[in-house]
Parts: sequence; C-alpha cells; structure tokens
Amino acid sequence: QSENSDKSSAESDSETEVERVSVYHKLLATLKTSPESESEEEEDESESEEAGESETEMDSEGAQETGEADGGEKDENDIPEQKEGVSFFSLCFSKSTGTAEQVLDREQADGADTSCDLSQGVIEEFTDVKHESEFSLETNFMEEESGDCNADKRDRNSSQAFPEDPFKQHMDRELEEKEVEKMSTLPKTSSQSKWPRLGQLTFSSTLEKPKTLKADKEADVKQLYLHKPLESTWPKVNKQFLSSVNKPSDPPFTPLQRELFCIMNAYRDLFYPERNALTNGEEIRHAYCLHALNHVLKANAQVLGNNAKRRDQKPGPDSDDYRDQGLTRPKVLMIVPFRECALRIVHILISLLEVNDKRKIDVSNKKRFKGEFGSDPEEKPPNLKRPEDYEAVFAGNIDDHFRIGVAILQKSMRLYAPFYSSDIIIASPLGMRTIIGAEGEKKRDFDFLSSIEILIIDQADIYLMQNWEHVLHLMKHINLLPLDSHGVDFSRVRMLNLNNWSKYYRQTLLFSALQDPQINSVFNKRCFNYVGQVAVRNVPLSGSISQVVVQLPHVFRRLEAEDVTSVIDTRFQYFTDKVLPEYRDAIMSHTLVYVPSYFDYVRLRNYFKKEDLNFTHICEYTKKAGVCRARRFFLKGEKQFLLFTERFHFYKRYTIKGIRNLIFYELPTYSHFYSEICNMMKATDNGVDATWTCTVLYSKYDAQKLAAVVGIDRTAQMLQSKKNVHLFVTGEN
Repeated sequence: QSENSDKSSAESDSETEVERVSVYHKLLATLKTSPESESEEEEDESESEEAGESETEMDSEGAQETGEADGGEKDENDIPEQKEGVSFFSLCFSKSTGTAEQVLDREQADGADTSCDLSQGVIEEFTDVKHESEFSLETNFMEEESGDCNADKRDRNSSQAFPEDPFKQHMDRELEEKEVEKMSTLPKTSSQSKWPRLGQLTFSSTLEKPKTLKADKEADVKQLYLHKPLESTWPKVNKQFLSSVNKPSDPPFTPLQRELFCIMNAYRDLFYPERNALTNGEEIRHAYCLHALNHVLKANAQVLGNNAKRRDQKPGPDSDDYRDQGLTRPKVLMIVPFRECALRIVHILISLLEVNDKRKIDVSNKKRFKGEFGSDPEEKPPNLKRPEDYEAVFAGNIDDHFRIGVAILQKSMRLYAPFYSSDIIIASPLGMRTIIGAEGEKKRDFDFLSSIEILIIDQADIYLMQNWEHVLHLMKHINLLPLDSHGVDFSRVRMLNLNNWSKYYRQTLLFSALQDPQINSVFNKRCFNYVGQVAVRNVPLSGSISQVVVQLPHVFRRLEAEDVTSVIDTRFQYFTDKVLPEYRDAIMSHTLVYVPSYFDYVRLRNYFKKEDLNFTHICEYTKKAGVCRARRFFLKGEKQFLLFTERFHFYKRYTIKGIRNLIFYELPTYSHFYSEICNMMKATDNGVDATWTCTVLYSKYDAQKLAAVVGIDRTAQMLQSKKNVHLFVTGEN
C-alpha cells in the first residue's frame, strides 16, 4: 500500500488514499530518494536459528526497493537526490494498521463517521467529530468546566504574594517593532553558568544581556504556578522517580527534573543533549508533559473565563481586554519518533488530570487509541538478544508514521480531535511531512501550525537515522500566517499573532542523546524566542574508546578540507588515494568499512565496482537473503571488503564476525557505536594470532564526534596537531 498526502480541513485533519500496488511500483521506478523502511526478519547470529527470529521494523520513510540480484538494493549507479517534491512522494509510504475491514470495524465501534469506499480502497483517516461542541472553547464557560465561576478569581487572589505567573508574563509581553527588528538582525550575546545537575549551561539572548537563572534547590510547588489539578496530581505521578526516603515535604522533582523545569517554566528555549533512553528518558518525558499540560490548562482557562465575562458584559464595542488566543487553536506540538512514545505521553497526560481513583476523567476514543498505538507483547520473540539501549529505544509499537490531535478540558480529554479543534498535536516527523506536503501539491495543510506556542522535539538524534529533512521541512512551515481564517474570531486574537510575531513567542524544547551540528543548527537558527535560550554544553572527559575491550591499535588519520562543504569530496579522495591502496593486498583481508552516510556508501560502492575490488555490502535497503550472503562471504574470507552503513547497525545491531581490519570512513554519529564495532573483533575466530587494525578518518569539522570518542583532552591535541595520531587500547584504558 502507498499513502498519499493528506487533506486537512477545519473539522477533519487528514484523509489517507491507498493506491494500487502496480501504480506504486511505477512511481518507484522514477524515484531515487533517501532510505526506506523495510521489515526484515532478524537472523540469529550463528545463522542456524533464523526461523525463530522475528521482524524488526526500520523507519518507514522510504519506498519499497526494486531489488537487486546480490544485495536486494536500489540501482546503485544513482545517488539519491534530496529534492523536496520527489522526496515527499517517495517517503510517504507507511505500514498499514490492519485490513480495510478491520479499520472499518474499529470506526463503527467508536461511532465515527465511516465514509469509506472499500471497493476503491479509499479509507478516511479517523477523526472524532462526535464530541465537537463538547470540547469547543468558543461555547464553553469557566463555571461549566470547574463548577465554580469564582475559582479563577480566588486562585489569582491567593497567589498575590508570589511573583507574576510565568505564563502571563510571557504571553502578555507586547514586543515593539524595533525589538523584533533587533532580533532578526543582531547576533545573540551569551553567558556561561554551571548548575549542580545539568552542568555547564550557555544562556543566550538578543534583546538584552542574557540573565542566568539560578537552579532552585527547593522548588515549592505553589511557587511554580501549576494549574489545578496539577499541584495535587504531579507528586503522585512522579513518585516512581523519587527516592524512597523522600519526605512528603520534599520537592516532588528529581534533581534533573527540577533544573529542567526551572528553565521550561521560565519559557526559555532549551537544548538538552544528554537524554538517555535507559536512564533519564522517562524523567524528561514527565517533566515536559507537566509543562505542556500546565500551559494548555492556563490558556484554556483564560479563554473560558473571558467567555463568561463577555457573556455577562453589557452590549458595546469589542474590547482588547479579551485577546487571549491565536489564529488557530493548537498550542503545543510534540514531535516523537514512534507510536509507543505517543502512547506514553497520553498516559502521562491522563494521569496528571486524574485527581484520584474516584475522579476519573472522561477520555474519548481511548480504546481505539490503545489498539492503534499499543503493541502486542507476544509479537516479540524471546530469543532476540540486543543491547539494553536498543531494547529501550525500540520498545513497543515502533511505527513512525502517525499524528493525533488531543483536546483537553479540565475534566475530559478528546483523542483523535481534528487538528483545528486540538490543543496538543503529537506526531512523528514523517506524520507531519505527509500532511504539510510540498509546494505545488493540492492536498497539503500547515495552517494548524500557525499559533504553536510550545514546540517539543524529543529524541532528536533518532531523526538523524530516519530523515532529518522532515524536521527541517517542519521548521520551515511552523508559525506562518494561515492561508484561511478557519472561523476564528479576530477580536479575540492576540496582537502578536496578527503581527506575524508568533515565532518570537514560541518556546522550543529540544532533547537529544548527543551533540550534532545538524541539531545545533536547528536550535541556533530556527528558534527565535525573545526570552532567550539555554543550551547544556558539557564536554566528554573520557570518550567511548575507553569501552573498547580488545587490544587494538587505533590510527586517526586527519584530512585537510578548506571548508565544511568540501569535506565530502576531500574525504573520498583521501580514502581512495591514501587509505584504500594500503588494504588492497590480499593479506589485508576481512576489512570492514563503516560508513555513516548512505550517500557516501553509494559512492564507495560504485567506486569499488568500477575498480573491480573483491567486496560485499550491507545497508538499510539490503534484504535478508543479501545480508546472510554478505555476512557468510565476509566471515569465510571469500570477500575481502565489507561496506557497512550506520543506519543498518542502528536498526539491526547484528554482530559481524570475521573482522580483522576496521576502517571508519567517518566517525560514528553515536559514540558508543565506535566501541561496539571495535568489540565485534572479539567474535572473530583465532583472533589471538591475528594482527588487528583500526583506521579512522577525521577532519577539524568533526570536533564534537571526535571528543565523544577520544575525550576532550585528546581532541584538543589532535586538532592542534596536523599529524596522524596512533592510540593503542589495551582493553583496560
């Protein structure tokens, strides 16, 4: 099946069109684009128990491959071009969630509109239209939500002793034109600070000298201005991360959460590059869910309160006092890589809204949501052995093509809300890409992104393994003036939105497992928050090379490039002229070449074929049969070289046996992949007598990756010296 771009209107966010397979394959013949998702059955490392292993999904951002006799890959003479229009069609293929009949049964069970024609294979993507009036901000009032029209006033009066609410402070600030001009022309000024848990922080701002926040050691919940019922629910929901010796009077935050929330609650942009799925991933998810929900509840309470005031006031000209909303309703956009992440976020939001077991909130379409975003534990075979970090990242439903709107009032939540009736949108980059579309397409929509006030991009490093272009495409289309009014009451729209200044008020929270130039670029060049930015900039003292357990000489060979744009060609020339000739001799057999970029991989593969070298290759496109064959040839020495891509390793994590010589064509994106690949040598037979080698190519533009592998001290020495560096790791370093 192939999924066309989606159409979104004021009441229905998108429509999925399923084409016939023959038409889809005709389209494939014209496309040469970035990597696809292929469901491959996992093979056993010994290659004797393949039948007992199951499929591990790779990300669904590419089209199905056309197949090749040796490796089952695309036409290897064509390097994919990253053209926007072509890329969109090739990357909108997604895994189906069931047969048409099953989808229809689910829609009928939920009482949804089922305008689908099974004979034509067209199924409308489900959105909940049944609860529209119930969740409308325009027709509800404060007393109907909270049961007490004076509650909001009392809350305001009770907080007079504390500083002003950060939400109101941020949203009510009216920028002047000269300030906006200053932000768009002048560079940012920055200052440094060190916090107990986060470490080294860089504060930057354009409007004024960046003020360094102080980490609150004792965070009083009341001083955080949490909206009801979050004051009472947050300690219970977050209890799992707190120490068992915590007293009831202790702050209900872990040290990491306390410092992160301090920055979030000040409405500053935040970049935290030390997210770890094994250790702190869920802590961070809970913290940003608290912040997002707190923001939505305050914003909705303001609108509902003003609805009641307008209803009670005497007829007269409209007042600017009631400008309390954006041009479209969605306020928070959460970008996450897999459906499992969306499932966990929704569960956290529900838990934060439920005061106690007796006061359960009403969640529309909950059963359907669990069915489409949950996973069956029995689907995963028990004999799959993978590293702990792999198990943590790829837990649950790892489909990466999804989007869902969530509407929230204090006592109820509506899942599958149409985007223009949603408060929060949870989506994957691919899910956003297929609805935003490309220029010139008829079916595209991005107006719902016009008034996003909080953008959360979690696990940004995974998008480097999927398709970073989707993230860039999203950033180009967020906070633009909408093409249609979508029924908005302009007398209620904030002036900042009417002036097209939304991007200067948007808070961006960016979480990643690593520092990377592409992620840094988005944070530095695509985030314009007038309050300023905070980035965590800790340097690695010891690199992942210390985790290498085999005795191995590491030779780091420096290549000189004039600028960052010429590095790709310089690296290729250096490799073919100076490195490869040393490995052509038959004595240098069993050489694995690790290639992070798919485009570099295609270029090398074409060169190896042209030079008639004895090699085999494995990439993210290679089918199971091609992988088995390549591994067998390499292990037995029938093929001298093995070209091996980083994305394949990320999604599969096979142990490659038979490695004696290792070449890192470029430093790996994930530093721990360096030690993982090196440690594969211990799986090689008669390795004691073998002479192993490891060669790494790097340039001065690889400083961050180099520091993550060898540590900051060695990196400084290596970048100052223009000579090749030889390191010997004994397994104890």
